[in-house]
Amino acid sequence: MAAPAPHRVLVVGALGRMGHCVREALAEEPSLRLSAALEAPGHPGIGSQFADGVEVLEDAEAALARCDVVIDFSQPAVTLALLRAAADARRAFVTGTTGLSEAQRKELAALAQHTAVLHAPNFSVAVNVLAWLTHQAAAKLGPGYDAEIVELHHAAKRDAPSGTALALAEAVAAARGVALGEHLVLERAGETGARPEASIGVQALRGGDNPGEHTVLFLGRGERLELVHRSATRDHFARGAVRAAAWLVGRAPGLYRMDEVLGLG
Repeated sequence: MAAPAPHRVLVVGALGRMGHCVREALAEEPSLRLSAALEAPGHPGIGSQFADGVEVLEDAEAALARCDVVIDFSQPAVTLALLRAAADARRAFVTGTTGLSEAQRKELAALAQHTAVLHAPNFSVAVNVLAWLTHQAAAKLGPGYDAEIVELHHAAKRDAPSGTALALAEAVAAARGVALGEHLVLERAGETGARPEASIGVQALRGGDNPGEHTVLFLGRGERLELVHRSATRDHFARGAVRAAAWLVGRAPGLYRMDEVLGLG
């Protein structure tokens, strides 16, 4: 019996650094194949073709017509514009875009009522396990341990703190049964006074070409626990996104999470 035909994938920003990594990861996933490539209007690569004959397009509707699922690592405004079109076309949508405003996150959730959407601040399998471990540690250690998160990214990153750092902070807040917005501390300067009880600190560092590094610290009296993830390349982000796309395609409309892909309870 013949194997089913692989699902068709549109890669957004196909000629960029992440697009290159995603295309390489797709080549290793038999259930998916690159079928469309999208770049910003005016990009010098528009009209070029990859070895398999896939042409780089600037027309989003034409690109969406050639795919079953989208993989997107872009910027908030670009992501939302493309997701609107994908929702109309009923194309599954995987995105790792960070820096979305509260209004943009609400629109993303609303659009997920029309097509399957998976939005993750980080597609690394190890980082998602880190978030699960962070939740478990916060729950087991209890309120007697102060939680601080430090993240380091390359100098060109546009948003701070990283979406991953905020997701880790959310994991702490969820384990404690509190709202993150009421306890999040993003900066300290001047005469700050004592550390507020139950606060969750997040500090962002920028420099060099670091793909991403996150450290979660639980600071108690006379001891501390550190959970650390360091990225050396972007390859694992791409592999995770491809794994998510293979899982998402064909699912009912809804907003899905990476921990569902990985079966993290």
